[in-house]
Amino acid sequence: MRDGTRCERGQLSLSVVEAGVGVLFVVAVASAFAFGTPAGGVGEQAQLDAYAQDAATVLANEPPQHGDATRLAEVAASEVTFERERGALERRVDRILPDNLMFRVRTPHGAVGHVRPSNAAVGVARVPTGSGRVTVWVWYA
Repeated sequence: MRDGTRCERGQLSLSVVEAGVGVLFVVAVASAFAFGTPAGGVGEQAQLDAYAQDAATVLANEPPQHGDATRLAEVAASEVTFERERGALERRVDRILPDNLMFRVRTPHGAVGHVRPSNAAVGVARVPTGSGRVTVWVWYA
């Protein structure tokens, strides 16, 4: 336009741009439904194992309520100590883990938590104590 010549430039209308973005969005959503999402698999199992190990580590390093070396050693020591600490152990594990997880903790003298499902991925951690092994299982609710 400076020297008297007309300068024309191509410009898309806004409605054409919006329509193009809309088509891409619809194709993306349709593809997600058609092909699904990746299966849980290895990443899910590793995450569950990490949750179980974290819970077991916290319990193994906490001081006992009444005696012994750690909370886990205390609940594994005898049937009497397990029964006395059963409710406190269950509440503590429930507070340690995220709300979307369920758990089961088994000691040589009993277990607390929920019944383990047979058809779900389960993370596991085992901690040896002087009175036997304590096992922690976790799974998604």
